[in-house]
Amino acid sequence: MAVLRFGFMDRQEEDVIHTQSIECLERLGVLIHSQNVLKMLRDAGAEVDLKKKIARIPEKVVNDAIKKAPKEIVLGARDPKRDLKIPVERFPFVSTGGVTVFMTDLETGERRKATSKDLADFARLTDAMDPVDAFWPIVTTSDVPAHAQFANELWVSLQNTTKHILGSAGSGTLGTPDAKTQIALGALVAGGPEKLRKRPLFSVLSCIVPPLVFEAGAVEAQVEYARAGIPIISMSMCMGGMTAPVTLAGTILTLNVENLASLVITQTAAPGAPHIYCSEATLGNVVTGQIGYRGPEAPMIFAAAAQMARRYGLPKMAGILGIDGEVPGVPIPYGEVSVLMLSTMSGTDLCSGIGGLDLDKGCSLEQVVIDSTMWEEYRSFMRDFPVTEETAALKVIERVGQGNSFLNDPHTMRNFRSQMFMRNKRTELYGATMSDRMVSDARDVVRKTLKEHSVEPLDKSILAKGNGILSAYAGSRM
Repeated sequence: MAVLRFGFMDRQEEDVIHTQSIECLERLGVLIHSQNVLKMLRDAGAEVDLKKKIARIPEKVVNDAIKKAPKEIVLGARDPKRDLKIPVERFPFVSTGGVTVFMTDLETGERRKATSKDLADFARLTDAMDPVDAFWPIVTTSDVPAHAQFANELWVSLQNTTKHILGSAGSGTLGTPDAKTQIALGALVAGGPEKLRKRPLFSVLSCIVPPLVFEAGAVEAQVEYARAGIPIISMSMCMGGMTAPVTLAGTILTLNVENLASLVITQTAAPGAPHIYCSEATLGNVVTGQIGYRGPEAPMIFAAAAQMARRYGLPKMAGILGIDGEVPGVPIPYGEVSVLMLSTMSGTDLCSGIGGLDLDKGCSLEQVVIDSTMWEEYRSFMRDFPVTEETAALKVIERVGQGNSFLNDPHTMRNFRSQMFMRNKRTELYGATMSDRMVSDARDVVRKTLKEHSVEPLDKSILAKGNGILSAYAGSRM
């Protein structure tokens, strides 16, 4: 199948990144703030300095991890029809953004903190949006104890969407207890630990602290998740010029080293555990200090990350999607909109960011609708088109003949709908740059959806048990 893709590096340049990554892991190593994980890696063949907390990882250990990692995985959903099988053949699966610190109120437009009720609304809205394949709990809930936020967000999401959920790993002393709580909630809904392992209803983004550092709680939680069969998404968010070298190649090298080190941890803890190579690395704006998601360099770095993941045969999540302006609408120039589109064309399997505002610091319900509509247009560029003797249509050309029109030929009438993307007026409205004209329409869509769309409820006994698990965990540190 012919599918539009773009790359950034040639094979020789890939070789440079890979070779330098191995040298970095062997000679410099990574800093891991967990004695347990350090000892686990030492037993697997890494050179470990427990005092300095440095693990130097030999090439053989890296290669073994790459071989053990599954090349195909299924991200399960409460509704099996919504399972996500990766790698993808066409356009990537997309999700909302996550872990924002504010949302805009649907009625007043004011920025405010979000509650569990707001999270439920986002999950239910996303459940109804066909272009969105998975739900990353998009808001940080303010009405539960801080240590229980991630577990609460998973539990609320499981009740309000039947799509796959991208969860987040706790950190510090909360890492392992949080992981065990989330695993227990997932197993409860899935029907037991083994069913959860077979079709994990959620995956977990486990972020590396750039450059080359693994925080204790998060990395120990990663081990727990891996052993339970929960897919690990090893997100590197290094920023060129700040937490990585300012050159694109240096940023690519850093994100690749971090991903390979994370992969080694997952496969050492649980050989064959699902693991997704992931990067949201970009250049940092050294003038403003902001992350450069909308800079023209971003899709180049995302494409390079996807290339390295393909080199290792790993499932991948590289790229962002969503207008992500300061306010709902499309308040950014067409050049920045183009960056967002290009970042989805790297051949990645997963992409996140729908619904975000202000460089993912916030979110809005209306923006979920706007970004979903924009994604319908973006993904039309990545439809698959078979190139065969039949579709090349030489016989049709012969039948019509030189100098004649194909307009009225039966072949045209049979096939034009499958070949041409037909824009509608709503798509044109939503695609207007530097505009908020679509916001009122999106707000009406939100109101109608939240009023009419229902999600199949969990069984009452499961709901009661899950509430008990979360309540016990939330109260454990009061």
